Amino acid sequence: MTDDFPPLRAVRLDDDAGDALPPPPLPPEESAPKRKRGRDPRKKRRGGFRLPWVVSFLLSVIFVGGTVAAIGGWVAYLHYSEGLPDYYQLASYDPPVVSRVYAGDGRLLAEYAVENRVFVPITAIPKRVINAFLSAEDKSFYTHPGIDVPSMLKAAWVNLLNYGRDRRPIGASTITQQVTKNFLLSNEVSYGRKVKEAILALRIEKAFSKDRILELYLNQIYLGSGNYGVAAASINYFNKSLNELTIGEAAYLASLPKAPNNYNIKRNHEAALDRRNWVIDRMLENGAVTAEEATAAKAEPLDQRDRAETERVTADYFAEEVRRELAQRFGEDALYKKGLSVRSTVNPELQADADNALRKGLVSYDRTRGYRGPLQHIELTDTWKDELAKLPPMPWLYQWQAAIVLAADKEAAKIGLKDGSEASIPLAELTWARKQMPDFSRGPQIKSAEDVLKPGDIVAVEPVEKDKDDKAYPANTYALRQVPEVSGAFVAMDPHTGRVLAMSGGWNYQQSEFNRATQAMRQPGSSFKPIVYLAALESGFTPSTVILDAPMVIDQGPGLPPWRPENFKQEYFGPATLRVGLENSRNLMTIRVAQTIGMAKVAEMAGRLGVMDNMQQTLAMSIGAGETTVLRMVSAYSMIVNGGKKIEPTFIDRVQDGQGWTIYRHDQRKCDGCAGIPYDGQPPPQLPDERPQVLDPMVAYQMVSLMEGVVRRGTGSAVSKVGKPLAGKTGTTNDGRDVWFVGFSPDLAAGLYLGFDQPRTLGEKATGGTIPAPIFRDFMLAALKDKPATPFRVPPGIRLVRVNYKTGQRVQPGDEGRIIWEAFRPGTEPNGMPMQIVEGDNSYSQDAGYGSVIPLDSQVQQQATDSLPQDTGTSILDMPAQAPQVTWQQPTYAPGEGSNPADYHPTNVAPPGVGVAPPAGAAPSSEIITQPPADGAVAPNQVGQIGSAPPPLPSTVDGLQNQPMTSTPAPGGELSREDLVRPLDPNLGGPQPAPVPAAQQPAPTAPSDSSQGLY
Repeated sequence: MTDDFPPLRAVRLDDDAGDALPPPPLPPEESAPKRKRGRDPRKKRRGGFRLPWVVSFLLSVIFVGGTVAAIGGWVAYLHYSEGLPDYYQLASYDPPVVSRVYAGDGRLLAEYAVENRVFVPITAIPKRVINAFLSAEDKSFYTHPGIDVPSMLKAAWVNLLNYGRDRRPIGASTITQQVTKNFLLSNEVSYGRKVKEAILALRIEKAFSKDRILELYLNQIYLGSGNYGVAAASINYFNKSLNELTIGEAAYLASLPKAPNNYNIKRNHEAALDRRNWVIDRMLENGAVTAEEATAAKAEPLDQRDRAETERVTADYFAEEVRRELAQRFGEDALYKKGLSVRSTVNPELQADADNALRKGLVSYDRTRGYRGPLQHIELTDTWKDELAKLPPMPWLYQWQAAIVLAADKEAAKIGLKDGSEASIPLAELTWARKQMPDFSRGPQIKSAEDVLKPGDIVAVEPVEKDKDDKAYPANTYALRQVPEVSGAFVAMDPHTGRVLAMSGGWNYQQSEFNRATQAMRQPGSSFKPIVYLAALESGFTPSTVILDAPMVIDQGPGLPPWRPENFKQEYFGPATLRVGLENSRNLMTIRVAQTIGMAKVAEMAGRLGVMDNMQQTLAMSIGAGETTVLRMVSAYSMIVNGGKKIEPTFIDRVQDGQGWTIYRHDQRKCDGCAGIPYDGQPPPQLPDERPQVLDPMVAYQMVSLMEGVVRRGTGSAVSKVGKPLAGKTGTTNDGRDVWFVGFSPDLAAGLYLGFDQPRTLGEKATGGTIPAPIFRDFMLAALKDKPATPFRVPPGIRLVRVNYKTGQRVQPGDEGRIIWEAFRPGTEPNGMPMQIVEGDNSYSQDAGYGSVIPLDSQVQQQATDSLPQDTGTSILDMPAQAPQVTWQQPTYAPGEGSNPADYHPTNVAPPGVGVAPPAGAAPSSEIITQPPADGAVAPNQVGQIGSAPPPLPSTVDGLQNQPMTSTPAPGGELSREDLVRPLDPNLGGPQPAPVPAAQQPAPTAPSDSSQGLY
């Protein structure tokens, strides 16, 4: 069996092994076969074996590495996916959006936001802007899945090369990744944040469309200078909307996301220009623009344009009041983040008129108090230009500018301006600047410029062209100016709606944010007196009620000294009518009225009109010793002129949310059936007047007529220069600490006060008629310059009677002095009987709640009123024969009226007019007579003669049922409308009644005990 098996032999396992056994020798009988020439097959086998081994090794490494990487990536994915924010919140994207407040004319007033952003949908963003941002930030945005892998690898390689060089790692964020970072992550520079960013970007791309992602990006991105989103940046950089941007401007906006502060137009203009041009080149490469468009875009100058002043309204105090109300009503979060659109009530023209009038008045008064010195003083050197340039902004100088005094001599002072030029201040512009002394008096008169200015003084100056004599100054002539130390506030309001049309809370908001119109509690002084007289008129007084004007002493109670109130000039009229007392602002007459009716009624009236809440019931309050604000006083006066309707002051008409829904409206009247009706030129619907009635319209009109007399003849006569129907009241507090004027036209109410923030006297001659009244006049001159002379509206039922201004009685033959038309409620007209004098009583303390003297018999008055016909027209009594050519009606007489057969009564027939009474004894009739009495026909007992001109009707008579009246013929020609509204004052002109020779009627005399109540 052994012969069947080949002999055993050794096999070489390793060619390189040194200890391998040699091959066994061949048997002698068997020779080795001959081999062919060629390569050793064993070598061939060895070479073919080595190559697969290397490949296998590499494949194994790749496989193992890939497996490890996959496992590591999965672990990292799981790790970084934990706690990622919910990206579905982007579906309800509600970014912080700027809230805007607009003026009444639609111009921008103010903006409030934590981020200055205006959201714009992607469909409204021009392609030019979109292409600029895609070219600069992510040219493959519409093709990648959320991350750009090639860009990421490139960024990784650059970061590897920069490793250890203290350089900020660069990223390769797509727009989707930037949305992820801006909305969901932080700005942390780390690989962990990049991983999270990539994960979220992939998820967002699957959940939202590309357009939605781009919309989020373009509205969220920060573009420098407080601008978020392309719309806000477009407005604030170039004063343009997005569709107005040029290619160059769009490219500049697209250059900002990388580093907005590094490419600021003003600070780094060259860098900003280079970056913009780089974006234009990218747009050209991507085919977004043509070569010609790119060349033209690069040639565009890169200039930042601020928003035009004509597009903004400056009313800082008003805007702050709006902001406070919005924050209180809707909360800070809604105000600063929800994009509210607010339509305010401010009228820009009236606001400018109010600001100018108040500032002019403050400066005018401040000049009378002397010069308090320069803004500051520096050492004068050759580098004065640099010193001026270093001065901080001073917005409270307005159109003035800061200058440095270079030299001063007897004739003028030489000054240097910020632009490096030089100018002069002549002595004539320095004479007012007498030094203010420690006791606030003024120093000696100015005789040279050296008395006022010293080299190195920094002063406020204003260019002037002419001197006080209207002679032209040389070029570069300036006047010295001074920021007033005194302050004040001004409010203008629509009296029918309560809409605040203008408000100025001081000299300058940047200088002092304290709003003196709404926050300063000041004593109103005599401007409070109409409140007292309103309460008196409601209690039975009439404008003709006689009140004693004489010294008085009031016992204030045990342990307190007696109170001795005085009139301003310490002069006394004796018995005088209520009208005279109000027109001349008599303190003692007002106190007697308040004492008579009781302070409880005065306090109730003050609360009803919103002047003061829970007013202390002491007699001193009747002459304005309480405290209130300008806004409250103007609001109260508005309710007087509007016929007694309740109003609430408002600064806001309407508020809309970010979606355009109205969430607040001041006017709450409902317009049923108005929705869905197309406008085709038809008149607006008549909405119901739902305002509460807080005053009897006739009582309110009586007060209007009384305060019109204040302007015509009384302490507010400075306002009469406006030449249009105006009414108001002055106010001056003790020692002249506060001075007021509050007044109105038929459709505009306004008021102001002046005083120091730390109250002290304004001077011995400071009164409401000398300081604030001219400011009110200047405002009304500007506000009413293009408005017709609208008369005050007379309510139905009022009786207008010709009375003697001094006595308040009906005009009698032979009466001398001024004759006026007086307004009475039915049954309260003077009847010729002597009137009891309101004297007051010293036996009642200041807080007396009831009166000591009743001016009228209330029962008789009530009976007379009840017996009157309840017609709704206005009566004009004691009308002369020369009656207006209007329709008239025979009235039904009330008791006591038959003695005056020429009394006139109204009618409600169209057109409304004035009626002429028939002769005495005629039977009442309702027949409407369409013709007036024949020429020359004079009713019995008619006052006056045919040839005499009647006294002009007051301007209020023009307002009978809001219809203008016809002029009354007069000897020598017709009366003009100006005659009808002109005061009946020989010193002011106007037609005067011809003297009538007749028997003198005895004037009413005071009772023998007229000294009652006096010490």
